[in-house]
Amino acid sequence: MRINGLYLFVLAVLIPITACNNETPTPPDNNTNNPVELLPEIDLNHWKVTLPIGNPTEIEPPEILNYANIDILKEYMFNDTSDGSLVFFTRPGSTTANSSYSRTELREQMEPGSNSVNWTFAQGGILKGRLKVSTVSGPDDNKDRVIVMQIHGRLTNEQRDLIGEDDNNAPPVLKIYWDDGKINVRRKILKDIAVSDTELLKTDSWKDESHWFDTSVGFDEFSIEIKAAANLLEVQMGDEVVTFDDVHVEKWAVFENYFKAGNYLQSTKSTAYAQVKFYELEVHH
Repeated sequence: MRINGLYLFVLAVLIPITACNNETPTPPDNNTNNPVELLPEIDLNHWKVTLPIGNPTEIEPPEILNYANIDILKEYMFNDTSDGSLVFFTRPGSTTANSSYSRTELREQMEPGSNSVNWTFAQGGILKGRLKVSTVSGPDDNKDRVIVMQIHGRLTNEQRDLIGEDDNNAPPVLKIYWDDGKINVRRKILKDIAVSDTELLKTDSWKDESHWFDTSVGFDEFSIEIKAAANLLEVQMGDEVVTFDDVHVEKWAVFENYFKAGNYLQSTKSTAYAQVKFYELEVHH
């Protein structure tokens, strides 16, 4: 599409107006250059992305490696060449089977193209990210929340059949929320630590426990590291560290896990939206 001078002038005038009215922003022009050259810190060989469209729509490796040239992705996952970030944009739309919220979110695939190969806490894993929430809907004093990272649990086929479930879904043991400029760490704990080995496989045996970092990140960049190891779960942001090494982490050892990162908007309002920028994203096992 050709963009003339008048169009740019009108666009420059309208952008501040739409921002003030909390209307959904138009994503910036995305880049069609080689994404590996543009974003050397983000390797997508072991990630698939879920979009808030379709049933929902997912793009897996190796197709995701060419994301900058895939038309269906250009509104939701694209490069911002002004700062070298990989942008995840989302609004309410299609949802996954166990959620009422929409997402533009990466899901780790240890074996590219497969959801069946995952890791346990005994095997361990580290997720590091440098990112920022660049824009989000909601009134100035109560912005909509966004989950930017997760460790999600998964039932093996045997566990699924044992408790009579029809899919392999297990709770997310860890969720990292951006909540009105502050970072909220939520992890799963058992409602009853005396629960049987079979019952603890069920989602309703777990509940959330919340921890807040003191530092407010606002709309600025921040770095966060998640570490999972045998009987240990640790989250670090700057000099602040939250460590869990109790019976709840010990009991979690029965689950398989995978990392998630991106933009999981916690709103169903038709006018809601969020944009999250990642500058670095690393996984180690």
